[in-house]
Amino acid sequence: MSGVEPLCWVDGRLGPIGKAAIRVDDLAYTEGRGCYTTACIRGGEARFEDRHLRRLARGAEALGLGAVDLRAVSACFRELAEAALQNGEGIIRVQLSRDATGSSHVVGVPRALHPDRAPWSAITAPLQHEGPIVAGGHKLTNRVVIALANDARARAGVDEALLYDGAGYLVEGTRTNVVLVTARGELVTPPESRGLVAGIAREVACERIPELRARDVQRADVEAAREVLAINCVRGARPIVTLDGRSIGADGGPGLATLQAALEGD
Repeated sequence: MSGVEPLCWVDGRLGPIGKAAIRVDDLAYTEGRGCYTTACIRGGEARFEDRHLRRLARGAEALGLGAVDLRAVSACFRELAEAALQNGEGIIRVQLSRDATGSSHVVGVPRALHPDRAPWSAITAPLQHEGPIVAGGHKLTNRVVIALANDARARAGVDEALLYDGAGYLVEGTRTNVVLVTARGELVTPPESRGLVAGIAREVACERIPELRARDVQRADVEAAREVLAINCVRGARPIVTLDGRSIGADGGPGLATLQAALEGD
């Protein structure tokens, strides 16, 4: 982690990431029963922190992880931002889980925020999206299909891989939600019912852009779209202009400007 101290935060204690100890009966490890959030840190503070806290609390409730001490999560963000990121920029991933005895755990890991290229290129993921495992759009540690699709993305040397479900509907990217400006000029995003992670950027965009609608998106919609836009709370909005080596969408269109304006500020 260039420019980031190799530290982590485990249940209230900062320590070297290579010496961290997590119980072997932790359910995130044995069952994939955990939830997490990934926050962009600017000036030592987590952007959209309240939204991240609410998402973690909802996820923990859905997974039966018990009550969440949100003060501990805030302390994790704050202490890692200071110790590992020197109150500068970076990313902090916070995970909630519990062990077989019922005790809850909070683990935070920082990483550097590297520059990315724009516009983006993408591939179609070689695996089908599984659909909703637990209703509610939670960000779960049970994510093997996403991880394998991300491996395919890395091998292809592109920025994103788009996942479709068994019915052929677009669900999400490996690390972003997707918004289209359709051939008819509509601003749309796949619905939560398809099993996507309800990202913080998607939540903000849906609240702040009245014309943005959630509806099913088919492959033909993606290929014919005026703009294909990837969004998350770390990178903001990025245009995807090639898919599987073919040109799609436009760079710098009005949809991109609308999303970028909506995602400014906390």
